[in-house]
Amino acid sequence: MGMVQGAVYDAVNAITPKHHRPYLLNRRFGNTASDDAAVATAAFLVLKNIVEAVPQSITFPTRGALLTSLETQYNASKNAIPDSPFKNMGIAAGTAAAQAMIDARQGDGRFGPTQWVPSSAPGHWSLLPGQANDPTPWVGGVKPFLMESSSQFRSAGPPALTSQQWANDFNEVKAKGRATGSTRTDEQTYIAKWWQSNPVVSWNDVARQLIARNHLDAADSALLLGMQNLVAADAAINTWNDKYHFDFWRPWNAIARASEDGNPATVADDPNWTALITAPYPDHVSGHLGLDSSHTGVLRMFFGDAPAGGYQITSASALLTASDPKTRSFTGFNQAVNEIVEARIWAGLHFRTADVQAVTLGTNVANFAAANYFEPVGNH
Repeated sequence: MGMVQGAVYDAVNAITPKHHRPYLLNRRFGNTASDDAAVATAAFLVLKNIVEAVPQSITFPTRGALLTSLETQYNASKNAIPDSPFKNMGIAAGTAAAQAMIDARQGDGRFGPTQWVPSSAPGHWSLLPGQANDPTPWVGGVKPFLMESSSQFRSAGPPALTSQQWANDFNEVKAKGRATGSTRTDEQTYIAKWWQSNPVVSWNDVARQLIARNHLDAADSALLLGMQNLVAADAAINTWNDKYHFDFWRPWNAIARASEDGNPATVADDPNWTALITAPYPDHVSGHLGLDSSHTGVLRMFFGDAPAGGYQITSASALLTASDPKTRSFTGFNQAVNEIVEARIWAGLHFRTADVQAVTLGTNVANFAAANYFEPVGNH
């Protein structure tokens, strides 16, 4: 999403008088060029390259079908635009923006080696028996899009195992996050499962809702989506870098081994404790909340914390039952992020510190981007 929307931003930005500092494409095209042609071309060429660049060593049985589908969708978009010099200029702008992104991301660390150094010492994460490992352990080593390094916004880190903060975090998730017999309410269980949905999908959908409602033009829409997804990509990189830097154990590791943490306020009296939801990578910091806070950090810059009319999110969580409501409404961005902090604890996935520090990390990435990129330079 960062690569695609970054290229789309550059393509539209290159053909509008109301332009901002480009991300990569330092060229201008005629302002009569077709926005639709520029957007479709930039998106298609970057997506095509992403699919083609997946190494052959990674199983990808749908690669050919996906490339065909992309080609079909691009042709449909392109054929809907009347032939004209303006269409051709739009295609040229989209092609240039896509190529700039493709060139910039060569050798960027995608699909590289894992950053995990396993340790059996107390406080370190380990897989559950039979659990498949992290499918993308290389994310924290990818070259950032906007940040100066993949660890620029390193979080403060998990609490010392002998501290009261650690005991508080431990006992909270032990009580609230277990699969059965927890202190959660039925509504909290539903919310924990409801948020087990892709935040990149959710927040881009929210952006599209607010773009339509506020009648943003192509330039502002491309700016919002480009900024939002480049920021979120960097937040993902920094959160994954943090995960393998701290290698902090998950609740199901810590609760089973509480007698080893040196803290008298944590007790290993529940050997059968299991979380409502599990994940195959370390606890600190929360990747979900790093994405939520980075996306909403940008959305807040455009629409304020409480956009008029609110917004809706439809969950695609596979954990919901047929009778569970899939769509929920929110009035503000802080409202949602604060709920997710609790939801990840109710799920037994994270300790509170991992959630709270992830929010700070994602917000810092958004603020850094706004202060150092995307400044207006054209006719505003």
